[in-house]
Amino acid sequence: MKKEIQIFLTAIVFFTRIPCSKWIRYDSSYLHKSAKYFPLVGIIVGSIGALVFLGANYIFSTDISLLLSMFATIYTTGAFHEDGFADMCDGFGGGWTKESILRIMKDSRLGTYGTIGILLVLAIKFAALREIEVFYIPWVLIAGHSLSRFITTTLIYTHVYVRDTEDTKAKPATKSISLTMLIISCIFGVAPLFIFGNHWIFISIVPMYMSKMFLAHKFKKWIGGQTGDCAGAVQQLSEVIFYLTVVGLWKYIW
Repeated sequence: MKKEIQIFLTAIVFFTRIPCSKWIRYDSSYLHKSAKYFPLVGIIVGSIGALVFLGANYIFSTDISLLLSMFATIYTTGAFHEDGFADMCDGFGGGWTKESILRIMKDSRLGTYGTIGILLVLAIKFAALREIEVFYIPWVLIAGHSLSRFITTTLIYTHVYVRDTEDTKAKPATKSISLTMLIISCIFGVAPLFIFGNHWIFISIVPMYMSKMFLAHKFKKWIGGQTGDCAGAVQQLSEVIFYLTVVGLWKYIW
């Protein structure tokens, strides 16, 4: 049990700014095994965003509350996944060979493709959440963050990690996971959907996974697999797809 707690807290340490006890020691094997807890980290991050939204909504408008909520989740993760999405946009937008794409993604500077990409993603997130009834927004945030991280683990499961050199500038990444880890990730990722009490919400998994397949095809074609930035891009895109799917379900089915 103590080892599993260490593994979970390793995920918290590497993928959020949440402070943890000093007794947590770094172990690369723990980082690789922590993928099964990514959706649980998402539940925590989404819950922080949900609480900020609920608190702010007592004082401010829904628009301001949503922006504060988005700021809270980005601050909590240190923009980890947003940075990955931006780097992916720069790499695949400006690179034409595997080597150039990997080199651009590793560069800490933000380019035109990355700037436009992340601005559009954040704008779509805000616009989609704004279309959802206020009562459901906290639950949608929690589910979006958890389920999108499960979708990310499916990329790690199906595609090999292509950076074969250890670089201090590279983001920490889980390079592979087992089927058991994927199943555990699925349980944590899907669990928040039961809160809605409506079976239609499970349809959202389909377009989210399709978005993963779309990006995964490009990753496989151009670099032969995935990197930490690719995983971050899948998380961001699938999160957006979840919000858009909820809007569609709300409009035509619920």
